[in-house]
Amino acid sequence: MEKEKKMKKPKVKLGKLEKREARAGWLFVLPWVIGVAVFMLYPLCQSFYYMWFNIRITPLGTKFIPVGTGNFTQIWLENPEFPQQIVTYLWQTIVEVPVIVVFALMIAIMLNGNIKCRGLFRLIFFLPVIIVSGPVMNMLVSEGAATIPAMNVQSIKTALDNFLPHSMSESIGEIFSNMIMILWYSGVQILIFLSALQKIDPALYEAAKIDGGSQWECFWKITLPTIKPMILLNAVYSVIFLSGNEQNSLITMIKSAMFSGTKEKGYGYASAMAWMYSLIVTLIVLLFFLLLGSKKDIYDRQVKRRKREMKKEARTVKRIERRGIRNAKKIKKARKKRNYRTYDGSGDY
Repeated sequence: MEKEKKMKKPKVKLGKLEKREARAGWLFVLPWVIGVAVFMLYPLCQSFYYMWFNIRITPLGTKFIPVGTGNFTQIWLENPEFPQQIVTYLWQTIVEVPVIVVFALMIAIMLNGNIKCRGLFRLIFFLPVIIVSGPVMNMLVSEGAATIPAMNVQSIKTALDNFLPHSMSESIGEIFSNMIMILWYSGVQILIFLSALQKIDPALYEAAKIDGGSQWECFWKITLPTIKPMILLNAVYSVIFLSGNEQNSLITMIKSAMFSGTKEKGYGYASAMAWMYSLIVTLIVLLFFLLLGSKKDIYDRQVKRRKREMKKEARTVKRIERRGIRNAKKIKKARKKRNYRTYDGSGDY
């Protein structure tokens, strides 16, 4: 039996247009890569090194006293405020992110419609992202501009305490007390949803309406599946933004620990706290990725299943052919052997 040679797939060379698009993509990504390499990579390595030491700044210089995992045990055993703030942060993030994403999607759908002064409304919803940041945000929060005056937040917290644990009710109550500020965070998400909505082919909606589809069915069957990757992107962006926001109490706690003059705290203590906090943020991002990550379409699964069946059938056909060739050889060999035995030497069988 002849051995079947496996055919190697020929290498496909990129055309001029594809090469130009690849170069353009690298040029767009290059500023981010340079920024990460210059301004982020070294501080990350430095903080990872610091968290294993108790760092003291003296007139004679900086002293590094190795403590191993002492900073971590000190944070969890001697600082009861950190675990409490972590639990509060978890509940607030898990609730706030869906609120921000849903609100941004609703506003983006309305702004994508055929309305008058559409550009003005887009500017109004994105303007807080530019203006309300840093000291301006702190001043507005201190003046109570982040809350809704007509909303009785205390009564909502009291009602939630009757049904939920105190930590959960406290976290959800903080969302109601900062509702305006949370909605201010949705400007970038609105723009991302708008760009995704404008990429949808209007012919899809026209075909659906011809077939009798309603607006609700068009939303669930066309709009939502098309912009699903943008939902994941906005969820991840919202998590990162809320985690690094100046209004986050954990960020304030890490800053105060970094510039603390006590012997127990300092740069090493704050670095260990920051790395544990970043690990928790990463786990939250992974959670949203598992919930909102793009799953394979049912038609893609059917195509792959059909390809596997075709490969299995081809292997079966080849196995039958090889078996037939072996049987034919055996029969031919048996005939030759039988003819040799019955030959009498006179030319007759």
